[in-house]
Amino acid sequence: MPASEIVDAGLLERGGVRLAVDGARATITLHRPDVLNAQTPSTWRALSAIGHGLPPDVRVVVVRGTGRSFSAGLDRRLFSADGVDGEPSLLALAGEPAERADARIAEYQQAFAWLRDPGRVTVAAVQGHAVGAGFQLALACDLRVLAEDAQLCMAEPSLGLVPDLGGTQPLVHCVGYARAVEICLTSRRVPADEALRIGLANQVVAVAELDAAVDALVERLLRPPAGAVRETLGLLAGAAQATSAAEQLAAERAAQLRRLAELIAPTAPTASR
Repeated sequence: MPASEIVDAGLLERGGVRLAVDGARATITLHRPDVLNAQTPSTWRALSAIGHGLPPDVRVVVVRGTGRSFSAGLDRRLFSADGVDGEPSLLALAGEPAERADARIAEYQQAFAWLRDPGRVTVAAVQGHAVGAGFQLALACDLRVLAEDAQLCMAEPSLGLVPDLGGTQPLVHCVGYARAVEICLTSRRVPADEALRIGLANQVVAVAELDAAVDALVERLLRPPAGAVRETLGLLAGAAQATSAAEQLAAERAAQLRRLAELIAPTAPTASR
């Protein structure tokens, strides 16, 4: 399916984002290699539009970056007087009424939030730097495959800011509270081998093998029936919010009954009239 049938081509171009859909797989590529795929509000609008527009038969989404880095994070020129052509200055947020500023940040967060929708599996293919918003984009995905040269960094606190694009919750879920505190407040770079050891990466491969490793993972993810994947993702996502083991067990029973009903329905005998 051509990307132009899913998202306005001009929106993708302004955001420095490319989209390719091949059957049940969609590949989103951050394409601003001259600035290490730094992100702008237009990037986030393009990502949000993709999330809204992807057809339901897309079951796996891969997020990657062109060139030597996944994403260097927020384009820091947005905090300068000169800014970025055609982009709103993020400095202006401080001067806006609180309700309007809150709504703008909420809009930006949607670019990341849809990647955790249990309707599909999302995979970040990370090479080079994943800094700030880039790290949060990788954290928004269900799975992360890292090249050996990958370095993850939550840079916002070192700039006097906070991670506000949805990265704090998955970071704590991956590595625990104490380690998340250390990673954020020191803004240190986490290399790929450590990321694998502490749960931030599912797999680490040689730089030249990143695309092949992701392709192989996607092939495996597409093997189970779509309904089973959807229900399992929903159960795993809900497990962190379940208030008790009994609540989670009830959710498992309900999901299994839905699966059985769907599996049996095509072969069930027609009732006699």
